[in-house]
Amino acid sequence: MQHRPYRSVLYIPAARARALDKARTMPVDAIIFDLEDAVALSEKETARDTLYQELCAGGYGSRAQIVRINGFDTPWGADDLATVAGARPEAVLLPKVNSAADIEDLAARMDAFDGFEDTKIWAMMETPEGILNAAAIAKAPRMQGMVMGTNDLAKDLGARFDPDRLPMIAALGMCVLAAKAAGIVVVDGVYNAFRDEDGLMKEANQGRDMGFDGKTLIHPAQVAVANDIFAPSDDDIDLARRQIEAFELAEAEGKGIAVVDGKIVENLHVETAKATLAKADAIAKIEAA
Repeated sequence: MQHRPYRSVLYIPAARARALDKARTMPVDAIIFDLEDAVALSEKETARDTLYQELCAGGYGSRAQIVRINGFDTPWGADDLATVAGARPEAVLLPKVNSAADIEDLAARMDAFDGFEDTKIWAMMETPEGILNAAAIAKAPRMQGMVMGTNDLAKDLGARFDPDRLPMIAALGMCVLAAKAAGIVVVDGVYNAFRDEDGLMKEANQGRDMGFDGKTLIHPAQVAVANDIFAPSDDDIDLARRQIEAFELAEAEGKGIAVVDGKIVENLHVETAKATLAKADAIAKIEAA
């Protein structure tokens, strides 16, 4: 079970040296260093070199370091991969994944370089074909996480914006199911109106309730909301502790179930409670560092 938190996953344009430096002090769980959509065509090569230098310099602490490269159907993807190999990132994020074969191809390419021995793969889930193949993608070699690319997906679907995201629910749910079945991370897509805190809170709460591990973000102003919503609340932690205590007492008395706040507590609830406490402990360690 995944205990490392991925509450806040912030995109940082690889061409912006100041933003790359500022990211070292941001209270985020993970950073996506973006060589793809956030970088202008004229800056692709310089962004790659800038990112390599910043990653080699280090200083990002416990934040997960994920590099989104350009696709291999572009002039930049192969060089992106060759350059970042030397920086030994935690993960490479592949855009527009359509099938497990795309992940297998990336894994084979990574095997050809020194530096990727411990590097995992994340997949952008942003095409209709990719959504339909989510289960196979999630179980492909080196896979560690999925990222919802809701903007590109909405474009391909021809879906209209809906604050409740009803046109996207099926796709979001399929990826959550695929990720959970494979035991990997899955993070929700971005909320574009970065000054709309109420809207962000609503969408983040929806994502949390669906089972997402966190949310991708496009602006530092969104970090606090994501960190709060995707973390166990004080009430969650208190309930988890009481459920575990009550169940252990019931077991000691030869019973298979316990009752807490008028509700049945079984093994499955205890597993969830332990995962809640583990996540809370992981978050506490990060915030104390």
